[in-house]
Amino acid sequence: MKKLSAVQIKQQTLVLNIADKLEEQGRTELPGMLQCWFDVQYHLFPGSLLMCFQFESEQVLAAAEPELLKWQKRLSGAMLKKGVILKDMRKHLVFTLKGPDE
Repeated sequence: MKKLSAVQIKQQTLVLNIADKLEEQGRTELPGMLQCWFDVQYHLFPGSLLMCFQFESEQVLAAAEPELLKWQKRLSGAMLKKGVILKDMRKHLVFTLKGPDE
């Protein structure tokens, strides 16, 4: 894997911090949420950012689905506070049953 530049390391730190905060909030507000994970290609940041909230079952996922827009707005707002604009917030956060290794 290619070594990250200083700018990419800052981007990674920013995304990790936001993911940690959203995961903590998600676990308290969304029953059945297992974890928050993300995938990003730093050379295409922020357009390549995809954050996923993983849920334990299909029923829990279906129950949480109405909350998706609220969480997309939270991600967008948190990134904006750090000076990163997500052009289409709906592309950057999804609810899923899949884990990061699947």
